[in-house]
Amino acid sequence: MSQERIAVIGAGAFGTALATVFALEGRHPVTLVGRQPNLMADLRGDRVHDAALPGVPLPDSLQFSAEPDAVAEANVVLFVMPSRAQFDAARHYGPYLSKGASVVICAKGLHPSERLLTEVLSAELPNTQLAVLSGPGFAADIARGLPTAMALGAQDLPLAENLARILSGRSFRLYASPDVIGVQLGGALKNVLAIACGIIEGAGLGESARAALISRGLAEMSRLVDAMGGKADTVRGLSGLGDLVLTGTSHQSRNLRFGISIGKGEPAQTTGGPLVEGAFAASVAARLGRKHSVDLPVTEAVAAIIDGRLDVMAAMEQLMTRPIKAE
Repeated sequence: MSQERIAVIGAGAFGTALATVFALEGRHPVTLVGRQPNLMADLRGDRVHDAALPGVPLPDSLQFSAEPDAVAEANVVLFVMPSRAQFDAARHYGPYLSKGASVVICAKGLHPSERLLTEVLSAELPNTQLAVLSGPGFAADIARGLPTAMALGAQDLPLAENLARILSGRSFRLYASPDVIGVQLGGALKNVLAIACGIIEGAGLGESARAALISRGLAEMSRLVDAMGGKADTVRGLSGLGDLVLTGTSHQSRNLRFGISIGKGEPAQTTGGPLVEGAFAASVAARLGRKHSVDLPVTEAVAAIIDGRLDVMAAMEQLMTRPIKAE
């Protein structure tokens, strides 16, 4: 395998974890790029990111930079920042990217314009090849070398397969997919459904209700993916079912914890705390459903609860009194 140069933009927990696991493989030079010079200098000197990944040593081979031109020589560049920051990052780093570089979007959200992130970034990064990374993987598990499998989607399957080979390692395995629509929607909608799982837990509605929600939520995912031109089967893989099982059941999930707080009667605060991608994706996903004439009752309920238009018990009553029909 030829040696590639990898740049990971975004020095939060997930970006640092990905850079760490790539660097530990030792096959390709890896640089972690962030916008805060002081932080990047501290990481270079201390070899630990206590704020994001406490107790995880950073490899000696991992390079750090706060300069945007650090991405200039990279063949593979990962954009690891929240969905709402992806466009700004594309504008900031785009002029420094090499022609033909592969850009991997590592965010599980939807753009407020009701477009997929690949659609938003393709216009800003016309000379690059876009791919998407999604699936069940917590930053702490990845950084510690615990077994993790995720999906890597690109319209061009050979591109997805090549990137999967470059980025996979002994503990981090990627599965290539040509369904870039399904991979993105699965990653975004599972966050909304994870909030719903948290609401059920916080309200004490039981594990049976959670299981029912996961299964019906997957049906919603399938319908929207199909309506938007993706493959319904994709949501039964890593970027849909796999990620939903993880984030809908583990308290490491910010989306689940956010839902639990709502289920307990706390206000749905979407600002000032840890980022909750599903809180911002819910209303966009609900609008997409209406735009494509797709029935998304769980997603609509979550959006209404977050917006303050519906309380939890009223939402549950609405869902449980829907017309009986065949599965």
